[in-house]
Amino acid sequence: MKTRILGFAALLAVAAATVNGLFIVPADLNQGDAQRIMYPHVASAWLAYLSFGVTAMAGIGYLVRRDLRLDAIALAGAEVGVMFTAFAIWGGMMWGRPVWGVFWQWEDPRLTTTALLLALYAGYLLFRRLTDDPHRRAARAAVVGLIAAIDIPIVHFSVIWWRGLHQGPTIGDPSKILNPSAPPLFVLALMGMLAAFTLVWGYLMIRRYQLARTEWQIEEHGRLGRISAARRSFITESITEEAAP
Repeated sequence: MKTRILGFAALLAVAAATVNGLFIVPADLNQGDAQRIMYPHVASAWLAYLSFGVTAMAGIGYLVRRDLRLDAIALAGAEVGVMFTAFAIWGGMMWGRPVWGVFWQWEDPRLTTTALLLALYAGYLLFRRLTDDPHRRAARAAVVGLIAAIDIPIVHFSVIWWRGLHQGPTIGDPSKILNPSAPPLFVLALMGMLAAFTLVWGYLMIRRYQLARTEWQIEEHGRLGRISAARRSFITESITEEAAP
């Protein structure tokens, strides 16, 4: 029930943030209405960072405690993160076409490293399908998730380290947190969208974690059932062989 309430709250928050971003906050003087895509685009990117960070931390937790519930959290983070990364890339393309004149340019370091991030965690999800043993899968996935997480700071700081189409950070730079290079109304709209998307993120994480635990329990029950059936078959064959003349 609480999760359902969170879902409704997230839906209302996204609707309010969308109305604010589309109709209340004025358009940018230079980019016009295209700049409005910034709000969901940036919020999605930040939540992708958060999701993959959760996957990495849950992976470390699993390696230390060997608790499959932590692996379920890692899986939820990866799947939700892939979704937000894909949405961030799509939003960036829609923003880039009217501003840059192109949907995509591989020479831009932010675009390239973000595409790599999406590929890494899509690979993480595929890698999990290589084994049916839950603990072996969790251990291997934890290592892959940690390696993939190296790309997170590279994506974030790519606009500082290398020159490309992307502008520098508006408020992500520590020196601009108290003095952002964007009008206050734009910053507040971005923060509102981030808050709304965070509610969506929390709802999706909880639901996917619950589903992951259910899948793991069903899988474990089936595995134990197969082991039990194999044992019964072995005992039956042994008795049959002993009873044979």
